[in-house]
Amino acid sequence: MIEVKDLVKKYDNHLAVDHLTFTVPRGQILGFLGPNGAGKSTTMNIITGYISATEGSVSINGHDIYEEPEEAKKSIGYLPEQPPVYTDMTVKEYLGFVAELKRVPKKEREPQIASALAKTGTVDVAKRLIKHLSKGYRQRVGIAQAIIGNPEVIILDEPTVGLDPVQIIEIRDLMKELAKEHTVILSSHILSEISAVCDTVMIINNGRLVVSDTVENLPQHLNAQNSCRVVIKGTEDLVKPLMEELEDVKELSLEGDGEFVTVTVTSDSQVDLREDIFFACARAGLPIYEMSNVTRNLEDIFLELTRSEETTEELPTEGEIKEESEENADVSDL
Repeated sequence: MIEVKDLVKKYDNHLAVDHLTFTVPRGQILGFLGPNGAGKSTTMNIITGYISATEGSVSINGHDIYEEPEEAKKSIGYLPEQPPVYTDMTVKEYLGFVAELKRVPKKEREPQIASALAKTGTVDVAKRLIKHLSKGYRQRVGIAQAIIGNPEVIILDEPTVGLDPVQIIEIRDLMKELAKEHTVILSSHILSEISAVCDTVMIINNGRLVVSDTVENLPQHLNAQNSCRVVIKGTEDLVKPLMEELEDVKELSLEGDGEFVTVTVTSDSQVDLREDIFFACARAGLPIYEMSNVTRNLEDIFLELTRSEETTEELPTEGEIKEESEENADVSDL
């Protein structure tokens, strides 16, 4: 569905995207992650045809973004971080305007607008001016404009920024529904959101691909280790030497309050220290109140995979982006 090959973007002597290659199969939700300045927005701007690449190719639904720009752009629906809405229009007027810009045939416009309103839950506000809508509803209108024209690919950039918890859940459910008919790329700094809705996660840093895999498989790309958290009744003076005597301990941290000590012990991935900890505490007469393996969440994984390199990307100026976007401008860009 989406195929990016050896993508490079240079601004003067600065390399913003560094030979990036990836594919996104049909019907998946891809979480696109990276630190600020890692090259995410540059990559999405290239995929949507907003700016050009220095090298490499982008294919959307079999259409090259440079050789067949109109067909490729017809296959993309894009919601930038700031929804591109005209606030003095009603929701329905605006979607009609979008349908016209996207060259949707006249006989198909009303059905497509009705479908977009239904999918995004905006039927009840269709006749209201956009400037009178809440931020959550404006986001929904932004998504509605993205799916007008029934594009195969939907790209969403920070779709839940500034929303309240209820609105966030609603937008997440909407993204899952969209994935039944579209391929979705989601760029977000909210890592719990990526975990909740995405099938695959791609992390980039300094314009380069760090890892691409399912959320479940991401821990396999980390330094192999096994951590165990134990709450022991006793003092640090009693617990610390006991833990230090254990074999195969790579890292050890303790935090006590005078009555209980919380211990985190790390070993190689193939070593399970739980039995050794249990018997050591039993011999010393120290009761164990809690013991559990420490699992890493997406935040831990993200930080470990990106902290090894400092992100050095200098973002292009507005003038540089505007100049390129004008060169690539087309009415199908919306």
